[in-house]
Amino acid sequence: MAPFNPPPGFDVFTDSNYHYIPTAGVCIAFIVLYSIATFAHFVEAVYFKLWWLLPTAVLAGLGEILGWSGRYWSSFNGGVLSTPFMIQISTTIISPTPFLAAYFIILGRLIRILGTQYSRLSPRQYTIVFCTADVVALVVQALGGGLASGATDPTPGGNIMLAGIAIQLFFLTVFMALAIEYFYRLLNDLPVRREETPANKVSDGSESSLSLEKGRALLTGKTRVFVIGAFVSCFFLFVRAIYRLIELSDGWNGTVIATQWYFDVFDGAMVVSAMLILNVLHPGYMIFSRSS
Repeated sequence: MAPFNPPPGFDVFTDSNYHYIPTAGVCIAFIVLYSIATFAHFVEAVYFKLWWLLPTAVLAGLGEILGWSGRYWSSFNGGVLSTPFMIQISTTIISPTPFLAAYFIILGRLIRILGTQYSRLSPRQYTIVFCTADVVALVVQALGGGLASGATDPTPGGNIMLAGIAIQLFFLTVFMALAIEYFYRLLNDLPVRREETPANKVSDGSESSLSLEKGRALLTGKTRVFVIGAFVSCFFLFVRAIYRLIELSDGWNGTVIATQWYFDVFDGAMVVSAMLILNVLHPGYMIFSRSS
């Protein structure tokens, strides 16, 4: 495709759906990065037999590739076509949602390994509560994206997508707070409950100490590095969710949505960095065996 050649009288703010023309080189860079991350997640999921990563990390990556392809398409038509614009805005809003589900599952499994007595929720409850909330946020965002793409005025659909982002951000905040509390309790031997084992009958506190020693022994080396990396990855997703909330709150003609580098840095870079961290610090290598 030939580069976009603005016709006489073309006003980029009013004529382009983006209020700018997406830079082709930036789009290509993110398409390549997301393709690498997604392919690596697919290979790692199959190799380590962690099949739940396919509908989470891999699906998220495919959605991001589609979204950035829509932006690349728009770079050749000045952003005047509504189809690629709606493809990119819907997929880039929705795609990180399944990726978050991977971390909800991972934390539940980590808690089972390190000690459940330091967690307010059981490993199963983490999966049920937060994955259910993730699905709700996904459905709301998808409904909003569908409504916005098929309407002359995308504002109502955008408001629904905004609600989906708000739901996602709320539960992500709760999730991170619970995760921080869990590791604080583990490292300081402050159990929420005693383990349901015969050792509970010990009255001198040795059961708690043994549990602490076990958890600390396992929270070393690769596992410790993985936990730190996971917190950094989730923080990137947290920053991205705040950005999208501000962007949609500012409106379709606001300053935030009309500033390209905001999107490139606070959405594209945040999400791909989170995905690449999980590639490098993969749970199959860092904490789980191939038989997980």
